[in-house]
Parts: sequence; C-alpha cells; structure tokens
Amino acid sequence: MGRSPAIAAIVFLPIAALALLGISYSQAQTMYKYRGEDGEWIYTDRKPMGEKQVEVSQLEFSFVAPEFSVTHEVHGTSIEFFAHNDFYAPIEVRLEFVEITGVSYPAPDQILRWVIDPRSDQLLLNLEALQGVEAPYVEYQFEYIPGDPTAQHQADTVYRAPFAAGLSFPITQAYPDVITHKTLDSVYAVDIAMPVGTDIFAARGGVVFDVASDNYRGGLDRSRDGQGANIIRILHDDGTFSLYAHLNWNSIRVKPGDRVRTGQYIADSGNTGFTSGPHLHFVVQKNAGLKLQALPIVFKGPDSTSIVPVAGDELVAYR
Repeated sequence: MGRSPAIAAIVFLPIAALALLGISYSQAQTMYKYRGEDGEWIYTDRKPMGEKQVEVSQLEFSFVAPEFSVTHEVHGTSIEFFAHNDFYAPIEVRLEFVEITGVSYPAPDQILRWVIDPRSDQLLLNLEALQGVEAPYVEYQFEYIPGDPTAQHQADTVYRAPFAAGLSFPITQAYPDVITHKTLDSVYAVDIAMPVGTDIFAARGGVVFDVASDNYRGGLDRSRDGQGANIIRILHDDGTFSLYAHLNWNSIRVKPGDRVRTGQYIADSGNTGFTSGPHLHFVVQKNAGLKLQALPIVFKGPDSTSIVPVAGDELVAYR
C-alpha cells in the first residue's frame, strides 16, 4: 500500500485582512489612568506630565480573535480541503497550490475562490493521489477577507452621524481632502474630532462581527501603533460593513453576534492606534474581490436632507 499524501499548508493574509482578523497575543503592560482637562478618563501607556492623580495598573492582555482557517484531511489517498469560518460575516477565500506532486490537480479553468457563510464549515476540494505514486506532496496557501464580493451598497442609504443628537463635531478629514486616507480601503473614510469618552452610536444597524477593545495606547509610530486601535465592525443587510476606529479602552458595549439598531450606543470615542489626537475614524467598506474598498456615504441632515461630509465642516447629529 502506498504512503499517505504529505501536505504542507502556508497561510497568507493580505494586509487588510491581517488588520481585521488579528492574531492572538498575550503581554503585560503598564497603564496610567487619570482625569483629563474636561474630566474625561484618560487611559494611556505614557506617564502624564505634571502633578496629576494617577492610577497605575499592570495589565495582562489575552485576546483571541475569531478564527478563519483552511484545513485538510487525508482519507486513504484522498485529500479533502475544508474552510472554517468563526465570524458573524461571510468570508471570501482564495486557495492556491504552491507545489503539487502525484495528486490530481484542479481543472485549469476552475476558480479556486469561495464565499464561506458566517459561522459555518464548507468542503472546498477533494483531490485524489495518482495511482502508483509512493510519496505525493501538496503545498498550499490561502488568503481571505470579510464580505461577499457580490454585495452592492444601497445607493440611497443615509447614515446617522455616530454621536448624540444635537451635538456637533468638526470633520478633520474627508474625501477628496485626504491626508492619511490614501488607500482603497480608507479613501472615503471620515475623521471626526471629539473628546475622549464621547458616546458613539451606530450610524446604521446590522450585526457586529469584529471587536478589539483592550488597546489603550496611541501615537504616530505606524509600526508600533498601527495595529493598536480599538474597533467595532458592523455588517449591514446589503453586505457592506462599517468600521468605527480609535475607540476608548474597555468602553465597547457590544460583542460579535449582537444585532444593533441605528442610533444604539456602542462605545466611547478614544485616541487608540495610529492617531495624532482624539477622534473617531468612520468608514463604510465592501469586499471588492479580496480587497477592502471604502464607499462614499452621506449623513442624515435636517428635514430628510442629506449631508456630504466635507473637511472643515461641523457635522451635526440628527435623529
């Protein structure tokens, strides 16, 4: 009897997916907690200047992101490939064979891309080892990203400003006046300056599918701070999803799987991650074929009007 096929798996994540589908980590850090000038609570890894009453804590973080994986099982000389999606959102995955010897290869015209339903497992492929081959070998890699690439943004959607009705805050960055929003996934993002601790409300209803809540540092070192933003991602009924970023430490009040309504309180604003000052980064995105694409949006204005976000304008929240 021939030997079982040998298989090696390489996981490849595009940058956008890596930022979303974080890696498990555990580390201890010092956190300083004190009141800001307006009485808001500040959480930071930096000791404050001057005479302030400071609470110092040693934090041990252990955060495990939801899992997406492609695995294989060997049954005699048959190799089955499965996808496992632990997210409350569909995931698009592309499988690529780096090296394949002694195993039936997929048809040349077969597109090795699939959309895996939320919270599901799916059989992707079944390959047979060729007869008489003693040591077949398969090496593969895969990349994945959230969202169904067939999703279409509802053109008439109007988003609620993501803070309490009657309040207004300045827009510091919006298309086409982009400073740091120069990539496909952020070009239509809106930055709204606001004090740390401002209540953040859902701009549109949907299902929460990604949360990061235990980061508390922020700064301008992209390599250090780039992956350190607290975030919420909400999947909308049309298949697009919104991102709320730079949220305050330990303030997120929703979890993956929660369905939220428009105007629901979800977190506090903060200053975490790659940021030059306290603000909310808000963007609506879709999967544009294994690429995250930002989408243009409008906010709700008075008397059923809509407001195009413009850098330098004050954004007012209406019910």
